[in-house]
Amino acid sequence: MNASREPLWQLRQISKSYPGVRANKAISLDLFPGEIHALLGENGCGKSTLIKILSGVVQPDSGEIRIEGRPVVLSNPIDAREKGVATVFQEFSLAPTLTVAENIFLGRYPRRGPFIDWRAMAVGAKRILDELEIGLDPLERVNRLSVASQQLVEIAKALSMKSKLLILDEPTTALGGDEILVLHGLLRKLKQRGVAILYISHRLDEVVDIADCATILKDGAVVRESGVGELVVDQIVASMVGRDIGEHYPKERNATDAVVLSVRGISSARGVRNVSFDVRKGEVFGLGGVIGSGRTEIARALFGADRLTAGEVVVDGKPLRLASTRDAIRAGMALVPENRKYDGLFFNFRGAPNITSASLGGLTRAGLLDHRRERAVGEQYVRELEISPAALAKTVNLLSGGNQQKIVIARWLFARSRILILDEPTQGIDVGAKLAVYEIINRLTRMGTAIVLISSDHAELMAMSDRIGIVRGGRVTDIRDASDVDHRMLVAGSGQIDADRDAAA
Repeated sequence: MNASREPLWQLRQISKSYPGVRANKAISLDLFPGEIHALLGENGCGKSTLIKILSGVVQPDSGEIRIEGRPVVLSNPIDAREKGVATVFQEFSLAPTLTVAENIFLGRYPRRGPFIDWRAMAVGAKRILDELEIGLDPLERVNRLSVASQQLVEIAKALSMKSKLLILDEPTTALGGDEILVLHGLLRKLKQRGVAILYISHRLDEVVDIADCATILKDGAVVRESGVGELVVDQIVASMVGRDIGEHYPKERNATDAVVLSVRGISSARGVRNVSFDVRKGEVFGLGGVIGSGRTEIARALFGADRLTAGEVVVDGKPLRLASTRDAIRAGMALVPENRKYDGLFFNFRGAPNITSASLGGLTRAGLLDHRRERAVGEQYVRELEISPAALAKTVNLLSGGNQQKIVIARWLFARSRILILDEPTQGIDVGAKLAVYEIINRLTRMGTAIVLISSDHAELMAMSDRIGIVRGGRVTDIRDASDVDHRMLVAGSGQIDADRDAAA
């Protein structure tokens, strides 16, 4: 139920076109004070253009924007901010070498005469962080913070402007379960204060939990509007994808009894401690826990990216000499990293060179790279994994997150990897791309590939895994069938590596 009968913001027949693309087609939207309104749709549906229009970044070709019934023009981001719009974009806009406080007040530092009032800035930042229940030091430099903490600084920065409309673009992508609960608690407080919130997320279970209503876009137009009590994941998915989806997580069970990967008491210089588990042929073995618990560190140790200080990794019954990632790749192991932008892709390359980069030996002739063969391989995987054909002509930085993720996976399919470590494989991609990744997982396990799956989306982890190892403080503390694991088990206890390391010191 709306806190006010009159909308605070109104979009009426908003349209926007780019060369060859109509991004928004006559979109109308009402945003009420004290209401969380979800804006949903697959990548390319027009969400990003619409929030850029509301943020003053781009101008609509036609249509009208109203505040409290009055037509307005948002000529630029500063104008939008002065009219009460605060936007937290998916891509960070932080100055990494500045402190938390300096980032929160960036461009509007408190002053005492001609000088910046550093003490007032620190006190003001501390007040905002306390209100958000964020335990960060205002004087800490941002580049020393985790990705999750940097995201919280972005949100604190936006909320410090006392805005009437808060736009959140994928705000929980880098957050763990406890941090999401803190954020959602804050959003409910802001609702009570009459703030209108526009919430964009690919995590549909999360949307159903937090949103009051939703508008779903497809091909730049509104295809569905859902009110209170009408937010159902299956219906949202069907509207977004354009077809009925019988099961949000289409899990196949293909595990056999044959052990492919055996991890025996491994420890690493980055906090992995005496970890042991087996992964079977065709099995999806999940690693669950909070952000910072050591899941990614285990993945890096298995792939040879971090040095082992104890234990051994055994592949097909043979101990693996794991001095580098090259050793892991030769043994048939692969890693799809958490941060595909920095660790998983060559952004200045097109799709085909990215796909073939881990197995160039089969593409050389007389010591030279066969570009024709390289393109043929690229065309094959673009077709098989339904990657956008644009990947063959464009550098991967111009592709959607879902297409980028499928290119990373295609690389390891071409390398014929038999053990695949997937670290947050659906982070930041839309529901259609997620379903494509789940189908790829099923295809791989059908072929006998052993998969280690790391995901902060607990519903996804429990649905797509056969067994799950619970990770705390760099250790696997328990291993259970996925059907016996619940959300409480995955978040119980802090168990963070950094906290344990600090205590040990």
